[in-house]
Amino acid sequence: QVQLVESGGGLVQAGGSLRLSCAASGRTLSSIVMGWFRQAPGKEREFVAGIGRSGAYIYYADSVKGRFIISRDTAKNTVYLQMNSLKPEDTAVYYCAADTHSYDVIPRLSSEYDSWGQGTQVTVSS
Repeated sequence: QVQLVESGGGLVQAGGSLRLSCAASGRTLSSIVMGWFRQAPGKEREFVAGIGRSGAYIYYADSVKGRFIISRDTAKNTVYLQMNSLKPEDTAVYYCAADTHSYDVIPRLSSEYDSWGQGTQVTVSS
């Protein structure tokens, strides 16, 4: 079982930046695929970005490509989501998730992930 704790959410103006962190425990990042998802009110949870076990494979949703960057620090067992050029439509609760079965294939379906963090609110004002 992987335990995940997110931090770094908050309120920011459009065009601003935020960095989310997801600290993992119970498994090392080299043994899990990590994903970031988000869920806005009244909408389904959607994939944002993911990074494979090796760290070499990264995938972004089209809606965030070129603005968000996923990275990890294996020494801290922490994954980050740097969010730049934020838009009001990025407002959502952001979740990190762990997939213990895949390797460098990054699932975009939330059902493929085994463990979830508690979520952190990101609000972008216009």
